[in-house]
Amino acid sequence: MDTAKDQVVSAAVAPAGAPVRDLTPAEIDALAVAGDFAAISKPHMSPILGRYYERSWSHGEGHTLYDSDGRGFLDFACGIATTSLGHHHPAVTQAIKDQADKLLHICNALGYLEPVARLATLLADACPDPLDTVFFCNSGAEAIESALKLARRVTGRPGIIAFRGAFHGRTFGAASITSSSLNYRLGYEPLLPSVYLTPFPNVYRYFGDDEEAATAGAMGALRTLLGHEIPASSVAAIIIEPIQGEGGFNPAPASFLRQLRALCDENGIMLICDEVQTGVGRTGKMWAFEEAGIVPDVVCVAKALANGMPLGAIVTRRELQEKWGVGAHGTTFGGNPVSCAAGIAVMKTIAEQDLIANAAARGAELQTALKALMAKDDRIGDVRGRGLMVGVELVKDRTTRDPDTDLCETLLLACADQGLLVLNCGTHHNVMRFLPPIDVTTEEIATAVELFAAALRSLPRSAA
Repeated sequence: MDTAKDQVVSAAVAPAGAPVRDLTPAEIDALAVAGDFAAISKPHMSPILGRYYERSWSHGEGHTLYDSDGRGFLDFACGIATTSLGHHHPAVTQAIKDQADKLLHICNALGYLEPVARLATLLADACPDPLDTVFFCNSGAEAIESALKLARRVTGRPGIIAFRGAFHGRTFGAASITSSSLNYRLGYEPLLPSVYLTPFPNVYRYFGDDEEAATAGAMGALRTLLGHEIPASSVAAIIIEPIQGEGGFNPAPASFLRQLRALCDENGIMLICDEVQTGVGRTGKMWAFEEAGIVPDVVCVAKALANGMPLGAIVTRRELQEKWGVGAHGTTFGGNPVSCAAGIAVMKTIAEQDLIANAAARGAELQTALKALMAKDDRIGDVRGRGLMVGVELVKDRTTRDPDTDLCETLLLACADQGLLVLNCGTHHNVMRFLPPIDVTTEEIATAVELFAAALRSLPRSAA
């Protein structure tokens, strides 16, 4: 067993381009028993996927994720905001089992399925009027692609405006409006044409914590764009994350979202809200846009919708999807009945256990505790977010706000050493993001902050 593992590891660190030796079935079985899934992966899994951890994971229970050595980790990453009810949730698991016993899959183009129809009703009911019509797909990126296609076809206009620092996905259309990392765009040109990027109202990094200045600055830049690069009459849609996710957990000021809604109304532009990471109760509201009291034309949903099962959706008013036209878009697997059964369990659990209120209350506790830690450690430049979507920005100097990428990447691993799973994000990769389950407890919040503080203390100032 050790010999097989050593041989695979040796092959894995061979020079780039060197062949990796295949494993025999017996070697794979032995490595599986040893829990070394990384070694099994090396010969044939693509190296393109960036990984936060080089660990092999075994199973999850509640809010704890276990590695193959049996060590438990408090999971405040949630599969990147996906397992919002934790692991092995009884209602979700039972719903998946029951539906799997009935029917695993049938393409929705062939007819109608009860769990799909029920979830569409629950999702529409969870949205403000006039949003009442749902199209299901498989992921957040597919939801974005659907929204962009709808906007262009319905309006007859080519232009799409997105915000710098945004992350909307990695497919061609989604990557064309993504700029949180140059690596997501590099080498894929030409991307989708008639896409224009404009500054996001990043309150902390560019506007000195002044929301009014951030709103004025970003709206001014947007109006300049419409005055000099593309007329409003040629813009199909403006797409925004109410809180930028991968870009650094940056909330858009409510005043900015309201002015953006007004500008779209004035010019017949569709407003698309990307709620893939923020939606389904994460921010202490069902949808983050509710904080501003606005209603977008399109809401993009995924991640937490089915607690880990692949499922995405867009929600609009019926008129828009009627104008889109029968057969204008489609999907083989979107709205899979097993995923939708899981989604029903998620939506019912959120309502029955009042988890949106829990996310708001526990999020306030988390921010209070992290801000108390910030008062003691000047390597923390900012704590921000809403509900249980909280970012901790790490800096080399609070005055200059110079981002500390190295500290953040080191701290990520130090947190795991302490038994806490968190993720980093931001255009400079210097923001630690906390994404606990929305049914997290006060005690778990306190434990997570203690572990985070211990990890921070373990790193010498020279790492800053």
